[in-house]
Amino acid sequence: MSSMYKNNGSDKYNVETAEILANEAQHLPVAEATPIYEQLLLLFPTAAKFWRQYVEAHMAVNNEDATKQIFSRCLLNCLQIPLWRCYIRFIRKVNDKKGIEGQEETRKAFDFMLNYVGADIASGPVWTEYIAFLKSLPAVNAQEESHRMTNVRKVYQKAIVTPTHHTEQLWKDYENFENSVSRQLAKGLISEYQPKYNSARAVYRERKKYVDEIDWNMLAVPPTGSYKEEMQWVAWKRLLSFEKGNPQRIDTASSNKRIIFTYEQCLMYLYHYPDIWYDYATWHAKGGSIDAAIKVFQRALKALPDSEMLRYAYAELEESRGAIQAAKKIYESLLGDGVTATTLAHIQYIRFLRRTEGVETARKYFLDARKSPSCTYHVYVAYATMAFCLDKDPKMAHNVFEAGLKRFMHEPVYILEYADFLIRLNDDQNIRALFERALSSLPPEESVEVWKKFTQFEQTYGDLASMLKVEQRRKEALAGAEDGAAALESSLQDIVSRYSFMDLWPCSSNDLDHLARQEWLAKNINKKVEKSILPNGTLLDKTSMASISTMSSKVVYPDTSKMVIYDPKHPPGAGANAFDEILKATPPALVGFLANLPAVEGPTPNVDIVLSICLHSDLPIGQSGKAGIPTQVQSGKAGNQSQLPAGPAPATSELSGSSKSHPVPSSVSLKPTSNRQYGKRKEPDRQEEDDTTTVQSQPLPRDAFRIRQYQKARASSASQTGSVSYGSAFSGDLSGSTG
Repeated sequence: MSSMYKNNGSDKYNVETAEILANEAQHLPVAEATPIYEQLLLLFPTAAKFWRQYVEAHMAVNNEDATKQIFSRCLLNCLQIPLWRCYIRFIRKVNDKKGIEGQEETRKAFDFMLNYVGADIASGPVWTEYIAFLKSLPAVNAQEESHRMTNVRKVYQKAIVTPTHHTEQLWKDYENFENSVSRQLAKGLISEYQPKYNSARAVYRERKKYVDEIDWNMLAVPPTGSYKEEMQWVAWKRLLSFEKGNPQRIDTASSNKRIIFTYEQCLMYLYHYPDIWYDYATWHAKGGSIDAAIKVFQRALKALPDSEMLRYAYAELEESRGAIQAAKKIYESLLGDGVTATTLAHIQYIRFLRRTEGVETARKYFLDARKSPSCTYHVYVAYATMAFCLDKDPKMAHNVFEAGLKRFMHEPVYILEYADFLIRLNDDQNIRALFERALSSLPPEESVEVWKKFTQFEQTYGDLASMLKVEQRRKEALAGAEDGAAALESSLQDIVSRYSFMDLWPCSSNDLDHLARQEWLAKNINKKVEKSILPNGTLLDKTSMASISTMSSKVVYPDTSKMVIYDPKHPPGAGANAFDEILKATPPALVGFLANLPAVEGPTPNVDIVLSICLHSDLPIGQSGKAGIPTQVQSGKAGNQSQLPAGPAPATSELSGSSKSHPVPSSVSLKPTSNRQYGKRKEPDRQEEDDTTTVQSQPLPRDAFRIRQYQKARASSASQTGSVSYGSAFSGDLSGSTG
């Protein structure tokens, strides 16, 4: 087993490997399979299917002690119906021959199980099995019979108000049960529970929509960001939100119990998600169950011992309820032995001590923490800021910054934080001294931000002479990093920098863009040819163009290996990929029509030629007083011929022989009176045909774009006649009067 995990590298949560091992363990003796199951359950402690396989292996060899031990380890953390039904089978088997005492133990086991998993949407068979068990209990006298019936009735009444897959069947069984006991009593009880049952059935239908989105076979693994994992997270969030809304409008205690059950099931699959643990604990805390929230945090830290977020959240909860010592232990667990403690842990512990035990305790810990190898400049900044803002002790803060400067003079960020502190003190003399000390020790490439801060300080608080002097010094110091002599020249950017304030500028946004382009051009004016392509489209001179020909080794050529050899027999874009792209842009109705077309074996027709023929063809139109049925329709279903009156042409689906889709709109009159109106409008139509005869007599271009232009021209001319087309989308000749 260990070799299989080694072959998978560092991915110890490999699901495929775990499934293979679990399948192999099923065919091994219990003694050999036990180490495999233990290793699997160490990695997947909430995998109910692995627990069930493990316990069934021991049940098969009648190892009762091992079976009980396994159930005690997994039942409360794996609220899954198949595992719990396995537990009931074991209990019934053990107590089968113990008489009345065994029956009582079995009844308690059923109550115990339904208390935990009775709210499961798949718990219907469990309720049914429990009812059947109660009915099978012997009754010696009428009193015992009455007591048994009362117990059965109570279980039925709980089952029918629980939204499960078997709610309807349980309701029918309950009706039969009550009618078999007393029809007169049944009428009142059924009318009382009918609304509750209806509510449970409605909630079941809604709950099922959310439950169906969940993968109940998924193993709990750390999040990898895959699409499937994200969808499962969303599905569980939706189900939790649904349950929190109390859709069944039951009492608060029952609703909370159902929410707890949903969270527990969620954690079986999202075991490594800290946000789920946090939401669960926070929900308990908001409901006033602080002890339950603490237990959730304790379980969360056992599942995710490396999660600092959960530790801080847990400490915050303990501190908020006044348990200072409990919170302190959590902070100390974050510090560990002090050597491996993170900088953030030191800072947060100092803040905690300052809040709970006072200034002196926090100062003592800071003095110890600064000796730690994991202590960085962040600790000095945090403590100095706290001393200045909270303790109102600027002298202490100044001393801390000065002490840190001896260790972190090479850290530009620390210099900037120290400078901000001195600016708040209005200590301009020490500010300038700080900048001078820092800039004398920092290399030019690391001093850019410090120079920028120094310049901003002089621009804000200094006089004009000091301002210009610092700007010039900055240019000289950074000349090597900013392209030599060009950086030493004065530019209009300097004026913008000096005379701007916050989001106020001495120029327009267009001016800023122009200055930025000018600055970019100035920096790249002497660059090599291959790097001097200007963003504003400026052309290179002839000398530069000539030099490009000598650099053929750096020219990027297209990848000819992916080119397709031209074949004049095949139209461009006829490949499978091109066809797929066309289908994506095709309307769904047209895609459905194409899918219903019969498969044709043989040569593929040229689409442009077919379209040209369709555009040239004049489809026959029924005339008043004649048969009025086009030849296309005559070739259709015989049963529809008598239903087509004379008049305007029918829909295109009828022209192709279909009598089911696209009926002629009722707003288009097909009565004899409309034929006279149609006849009156024939003259403009004929005139239109005469006007376009010269165009139709010419062969249409095979270009699809020009064909569409031709269609638009015909459509616009048809619309001028005041008619609406119900015929072919290509011909445009078939129209019905809107009269």
